[in-house]
Amino acid sequence: MEKKCKKAKWLSGEALQRAVKRREAKSKGEKERYKHLNAEFQRIARRHKKAFFSDQCKEIEENNRMGKTRDLFKKIRDTKGTFHAKMGSIKDRNGMDLTEAEDIKKRWQEYTEELYKKDLHDQDNHDGVITDLEPDILECEVKWALESITTNKASRGDGIPVELFQILKDAVKVLHSICQQIWKTQQWPQDWKRSVFIPISKKGNAKECSNYRTIALISQASKVMLKILQARLQQYVNRELPDVQAGFRKGRGTRDQIANICWIIEKAREFQKNIYFCFIDYAKAFDYVDHNKLWKILKKMGKPDHLTCLLRNLYAGQEATVRTGHGTTAWFQIGKGVCQGCILSPCLFNFYAEYIMRNAGLEETQAGIKAAGRNINNLRYADDTTLMAESKEELKSLLMKVKEESEKVGLKLNIQKMKIMASGPITSWEIDGETVETVSDFIFLCSKISADDDCSHEIKRRLLLGRKVMTNLDSMFKSRDITLPTKVHLVKAMVFPVVMCGCESWTVKKAEHRRIDAFELWCWRRLLRVPWTARRSNQSILKEISPGSSLEGMMPKLKLQYFGHLMRRVDSLEKTLMLGGIGGRRRRGRQRMRWLDGITD
Repeated sequence: MEKKCKKAKWLSGEALQRAVKRREAKSKGEKERYKHLNAEFQRIARRHKKAFFSDQCKEIEENNRMGKTRDLFKKIRDTKGTFHAKMGSIKDRNGMDLTEAEDIKKRWQEYTEELYKKDLHDQDNHDGVITDLEPDILECEVKWALESITTNKASRGDGIPVELFQILKDAVKVLHSICQQIWKTQQWPQDWKRSVFIPISKKGNAKECSNYRTIALISQASKVMLKILQARLQQYVNRELPDVQAGFRKGRGTRDQIANICWIIEKAREFQKNIYFCFIDYAKAFDYVDHNKLWKILKKMGKPDHLTCLLRNLYAGQEATVRTGHGTTAWFQIGKGVCQGCILSPCLFNFYAEYIMRNAGLEETQAGIKAAGRNINNLRYADDTTLMAESKEELKSLLMKVKEESEKVGLKLNIQKMKIMASGPITSWEIDGETVETVSDFIFLCSKISADDDCSHEIKRRLLLGRKVMTNLDSMFKSRDITLPTKVHLVKAMVFPVVMCGCESWTVKKAEHRRIDAFELWCWRRLLRVPWTARRSNQSILKEISPGSSLEGMMPKLKLQYFGHLMRRVDSLEKTLMLGGIGGRRRRGRQRMRWLDGITD
């Protein structure tokens, strides 16, 4: 069997012929001929590599000139050659390495079948076809759903992209007819119940199947019906879910929860109050959702029987296959879990999580933080749950209640990944024989939160991440075929957003301002290939770059925009925590700078 060799993109047939002759000379022991052919090969390869990158950079420049943003960044990713780890070998259930393609496929099928296997003790409670139907689907709903589906997404396997439906004239009428039939009969096409799982590695050992997230590719046509169902459920989402849940909700996002937890820590420090946090991590939260319990929860929350029946029949008889680097597995049945990749999954999980919190009695309990006349003891973003209290006893009581109610509906806490953070003294806890780690800072929704309310740790971390991105783009910045304005545009589009992520919640002091300013000038000097030894002033660098607004100037602008956004809201959780008090007394002497001081100044 002939060994397949790797070939660089820029190598031409001429260079490859020299490589073959060079290999022959080496195998025959002809040293002088080998040296001559090697030098010739290196010369040709360098020439072709230079020409290849020159052409790529010209395409990047042209895409930027024409305003083709997607093509611009795709070409950048292709040119700089981002490393993507490939699935080589994986371990079986006994910890033995599997390297053969068939063995790897069988292992993935075994793992996913076991993960999504239905609990035998859970009996299906099916009410049959519902006759009391919700209002019919309108053609304008189908048109809206089709237009709102995100484009440039991978198709499931049938090769039919959503863009094809969007350009066909009769697509809306045909899809409306199909959706209306499903709506009345509550029966879904079997093809719409099939998913292709793509394993995406998370942190940890890449050989362990459990360290992968199985993302589902579903039929693009089915997304139209799912969009309509999601819109019909949306009114119940806003009515049932409290404001402490910000995951997958209109007008809410990660920055809101990051700001909320920062304001709580800031006010607790200002008014000399101890505060205790527990960052809960569920093991495979979306994959362990019990279908029958989910339908019961939807019924208890007052969802129409017609919508619940549609959802139940969608999940009944679902099938999936796993696409690996060695081919796809056989089809298997899905008995539990909501697909990560389905439009409805976040909404359904939010209802599931809300049921747990209600049964745990979090709304009625007095444990928590008293802020502006209300009690706050949890912040949630989908399955990321943070519990908080003013004493460790109260926090442990909240945690045990949530743990008990979670286990009743099939969700398990991942004790190894859970963390305790406190501004006051605390000792480590043990739950079910496992120790919960105590930390002084925690990565919460992509932002580092410190128990001492010091944003400098997060700012330093963000600047380091920005340096990493800047270094990775070196091949772009060295090219003479990309103009300076395009390079400046790349820095602003690819480097600065990494640094500014979550900056709305930062309390930036003078030292951090200087650090941010120094980072920006480091970026511009690296862009111009100007070393510090060149003894060029910062003013001359900025004059040559002409960046417009500075990085340091962008951050206050974003903070002011966010402040205005919150002030226009009526009775929001963010506004309550930003402006309200939590009781207690301040320390004597000069007070530490607060977030609002950066706004008023």
